[in-house]
Amino acid sequence: MSHPIPAAPTPHRGASLRAIGLMAAVLSAATAFAVESFAGDTAASTYERERAACLDGSSQQDRATCLKEAGAARDEARRGHLSTSAKSGDTQINATARCNALPAKDRDDCIARIHGAGTTSGSVKEGGIYRELVTTTPAPAPSPSSTSKP
Repeated sequence: MSHPIPAAPTPHRGASLRAIGLMAAVLSAATAFAVESFAGDTAASTYERERAACLDGSSQQDRATCLKEAGAARDEARRGHLSTSAKSGDTQINATARCNALPAKDRDDCIARIHGAGTTSGSVKEGGIYRELVTTTPAPAPSPSSTSKP
């Protein structure tokens, strides 16, 4: 009768798992460093562009305020608290929230204008965006007592 020969334990198996774990940790750390470095590089290059605009006068702000704002934006970007682009949903929520401050009778028209109803003219560069929505409301029917003469 033949007996199977048990496999000898492999001393390299534990070492292989440790090596794989170590490689995963190193790659993870390297990726995190690269992302942080990229964010830092992006923040630095954005800051340099904004600073140049402050110094050449094309920022439309006084120099001191412009430099202060550019530095604050750079610091927030490095911390990961500054988004470079607004999400479409956030923009719509913000625009609609502005309409909530209006009286109820004007709120629906405001929301309609924000969503594109009516006409739009102007730009931020020109000083503002003008949205107009013309709503025709029929005059109330005259009451019988107002049409009779005394």
